[in-house]
Amino acid sequence: MNSLPNSARLRNQRGVHMIATDVTTTTNRIPAIDFTRGALVLFMVLYHWLNYFIAPQGDFYRYIRFVTPSFIFVAGFLVSNVYLSKYDISDLRLPARLMQRGLKILGVFIFLNVVIGFLFQQSYSGKIAFGRLSITNLVAVYVTGNTAVADGKVAAFYVLVPISYLLLFSAGLLMASRFYKYIFHAVCLLFMVGIFILHVNGLESANLELLAIGFLGVILGHVPLEMINRFIGHPYALVSTYLCYTIAITAWDVVYPLLVVGTCLTVLVIYVLGAGTGEPGKARRLIDLLGKYSLFGYIAQIAVLQFLYRGLRYVDLGSGALGISFLGAFALTVMSVAALHRARAKSATVDGLYRAVFA
Repeated sequence: MNSLPNSARLRNQRGVHMIATDVTTTTNRIPAIDFTRGALVLFMVLYHWLNYFIAPQGDFYRYIRFVTPSFIFVAGFLVSNVYLSKYDISDLRLPARLMQRGLKILGVFIFLNVVIGFLFQQSYSGKIAFGRLSITNLVAVYVTGNTAVADGKVAAFYVLVPISYLLLFSAGLLMASRFYKYIFHAVCLLFMVGIFILHVNGLESANLELLAIGFLGVILGHVPLEMINRFIGHPYALVSTYLCYTIAITAWDVVYPLLVVGTCLTVLVIYVLGAGTGEPGKARRLIDLLGKYSLFGYIAQIAVLQFLYRGLRYVDLGSGALGISFLGAFALTVMSVAALHRARAKSATVDGLYRAVFA
């Protein structure tokens, strides 16, 4: 794959900020992908709002189970579809950049959980046990990914761990792909077989399941966007396929093969919605902005929901509290991202801090 001229490559190296890996730049972004990531942030707000204010479990979750794996799928898609369009596969800066990004996301995860451990341990459904650095908890977070425990969860912002692993693995596999171009296909298949073997033995690994979906994203990321855009001309086929998927998960729940299919379908549907022509309205621009700051938006929505959950307990709003919490969760998350965007434009210090942490 041919590399771009140095000047173009330097222009493309700015503006990295997404939950998975923001690789498109402020001057060379793909609006439909920004829309996709922004919409996923909003679905994540809904997912967590249901956890905080409705119930931590319920049949309705099967219809939004795609949220977490979609983030890592998009991360993998952008590794091949965007990064590899900027660097030659033999360019050592490509794996170095992926490794740097992966380590930074892992560092953000550790920092946030250490802060949570110092500030408070009571979560909406129990305790965040990250402060108790037992071998069992460390294995749950960094090996199996099975972070749910009887009294709550082992760590917050867990999705950042498999995303960081995806980027770190991709850095190594890209170097290996110089010698075997189907290395991602082989690893993805190996992970799928491992998931099947675990399932047969009554076991599971959330990290393994998410990484397999991430590598599938890398594989599908080699499909040109022009080919993907052809689905826009066949909306009925896409809607019919998604309807079949919805019927399937209603009948059989979200078994892993259906989760993989649902993740790909949902991301495609959102992408198609974001790829429409015409001048975007205010709502669309806000969703695009969320997509440009998806990592920050993901973190901000957790802080917003914690604030609402704890604050509304001391205010007697009756049945209106549920509606206020719902609208407030979305509005405050969007406002937080918009405020950061304005602050970056006005302050070089804020912009520098943002780049140091998120870019």
